[in-house]
Amino acid sequence: MTDATAHTSRADRLRVLVYSDDATTRQKVVLALGTRPHPDLPELEYVEVATAPVVIRQMDAGGIDLAILDGEAVPAGGMGIAKQLKDEIDDCPPILVLTGRPDDAWLATWSRAEAAVPHPLDPIRLSEAVIALLRTRLSA
Repeated sequence: MTDATAHTSRADRLRVLVYSDDATTRQKVVLALGTRPHPDLPELEYVEVATAPVVIRQMDAGGIDLAILDGEAVPAGGMGIAKQLKDEIDDCPPILVLTGRPDDAWLATWSRAEAAVPHPLDPIRLSEAVIALLRTRLSA
């Protein structure tokens, strides 16, 4: 992978990559967050991805402000992809991993993801985590 530049979002939008092999999971994430999870943040633009190679390609190209990766995706889980991205991309955007259960949060730590939210998705918990990560990204 090449060095991805710092986030390149337009001031009016933040790009959020949502990875899962399950279209229903991707849809739940997008519906839970909506286009504007907090009035202080710009609108969100989603990049939905179903395969690991496309995640790598999108992240390597830059312009993503946050990646939400499904740890339960197959054949490539989000935690392994998160670790690879953190190891290979300088100034990698924040990553949130969706874990199979709350007890798997330690695995998200191993993957170097900044946050973890367990399945089944709680829209409030997901929104709180995403808002915190995006605020940190914007203040950097």
